Amino acid sequence: MNKTAYPYHFQSNSYSSPQPGSSVIITGAVHGNETCGTQAIRRVIAELEDGSLQLLAGRVTLVPVCNPLAYKLGQREGERNLNRRLIPTADVQEFEDHVANWLCPLMAQHDVLLDLHSFRSQGEPFVLIGPENNRGPIESFSHEKQELAMAMRLGVHRLVDGWLGTYARGVQRRQERLAHDADAKTVANANTQFGVGTTEYMRSVGGYAMTLECGQHLDPQAPAVAYAAIVNSLRHLGVIAGAAPEPVAQMEALRIYDVIDKLHVGDSFVREWRSFDELKKGDLIGMRADGSEVRADQDGRIIFPDAGASAGEEWFYLTKPNPRLGLAGSGKSIA
Repeated sequence: MNKTAYPYHFQSNSYSSPQPGSSVIITGAVHGNETCGTQAIRRVIAELEDGSLQLLAGRVTLVPVCNPLAYKLGQREGERNLNRRLIPTADVQEFEDHVANWLCPLMAQHDVLLDLHSFRSQGEPFVLIGPENNRGPIESFSHEKQELAMAMRLGVHRLVDGWLGTYARGVQRRQERLAHDADAKTVANANTQFGVGTTEYMRSVGGYAMTLECGQHLDPQAPAVAYAAIVNSLRHLGVIAGAAPEPVAQMEALRIYDVIDKLHVGDSFVREWRSFDELKKGDLIGMRADGSEVRADQDGRIIFPDAGASAGEEWFYLTKPNPRLGLAGSGKSIA
């Protein structure tokens, strides 16, 4: 076991009411350079302490900084991406394994997770949710209605699903490309569990969860987006005092259907893409180092374009219109 000493500690603030109710955990800085959630969570802690926000029922646990090493460094990762392969382990090799061994049992004590993030490229806030109810092998789930209802009340107007199934297909392609002499990081990236992050782990232990992408990392509005989502969620669930929010009037629903890896450091985009830029079938997205073209295979939108991705990592994701929320414009189907 890795006995490396780290000058960091883990912190959470938990508030419990004598009245029964939902048990909610809210997390920030899973990635150390995504600080909007940290700012919003610390604001909520201060307002719970001074009485500006009042607990009515249940329990809320607030984790301003999930990954203190990455946060201290001001970068996405400490020793690896915490939001990949987030599973408790006795074989501790990296700092993020210590985080997983602390954070995963804490999440498992709760019913609901709101995980707050931001993204590198410019774009509007959106929420990532889980699958439809199913008993399949990838992400068995039974809380679709609850997730949708909460997602519609965060205050954002775009919803995305399809993460883990798409990621599994991407991992399969990585396995097919895996060389016999691949280094340890490349082998880890091709592990079928690599797509499991906070929300996937929460669903695996019986809860429901969503990731709110609050905007670009440095967007001055992102902390306010995160704060509004926390308050709306807790009021929707009856945990804090205040009028329950109505679902948003309009919600664009998209489904991730493919992930494209950067294969070589010389792979490059043909333009500066932003999350949710529109794509038409045949549009040129990027060029491989060997001169081959990467084009859109159907109409849709690009998300998480990462020009700075390393070889073997996710370069961008593709989405298409999602039929799941046919009536979501009014919110009435899931209220």
